Amino acid sequence: MLENIRIVLVNTSHTGNIGSTARAMKTMGLSNLVLVDPITAPDGQASALAAGAGDVLANARQVSTLAEAIQGCGLVIGTSARSRTLSWPMLEPRECGEKLISEVAQYPVALVFGRENNGLSNDELQQCHFHVCIPANPDYSSLNLAAAVQTLCYEIRMAFLHKTREPEVLEPYPLVDDLEAFYSHLEQTLLKTNFIKPQHPGMVMPKLRRLFNRTRPDEQEFNILRGILASIDKSIKAKD
Repeated sequence: MLENIRIVLVNTSHTGNIGSTARAMKTMGLSNLVLVDPITAPDGQASALAAGAGDVLANARQVSTLAEAIQGCGLVIGTSARSRTLSWPMLEPRECGEKLISEVAQYPVALVFGRENNGLSNDELQQCHFHVCIPANPDYSSLNLAAAVQTLCYEIRMAFLHKTREPEVLEPYPLVDDLEAFYSHLEQTLLKTNFIKPQHPGMVMPKLRRLFNRTRPDEQEFNILRGILASIDKSIKAKD
């Protein structure tokens, strides 16, 4: 699923950002990097900053235009840090990750990042179905390219994990009748051990009820508790 998500960098000027992007992608399980008309092809600096993601960098595809980079994609989302003259459907980063993951099973999808100094042009943004903006500090919203890639790739991974995570199998909870029987058993056992004094019971049982209601043990945990009480009762009887 993640292999069909293209991370597209348009006209990148610093090769170090290309390497850092490869690293950011690999940490989140992404590997499909497309470079659109980079000012300089990946070099030693890119390799150094890619660190252990040299395979992502080595397999990066270089094309001349954004149209080539997104060819065959069914969904294209462009990053934009500023409002444009023509408003476009906007997504939050979390929505961006969820939308890419929800559609990637049907066709390739792309997330497009623009130039370090001025982002994507209006023409390039109009080739995207949606725009995504990272809601950074408005007083200093300038994100490094690789940092922006890392942020959005993280959201993609979180959406992917949520979609592919096996559903949690929940143990059933004891019924109210069973709980009342447990509370009665607990109180009788605590009376036998003299933890509760018949003449001065205080607030022990109400507080224990509150504790178990808050933690809400499931049926298996509940049976363990009943077993502990039965074990204590047996020990007291044997001693007597």
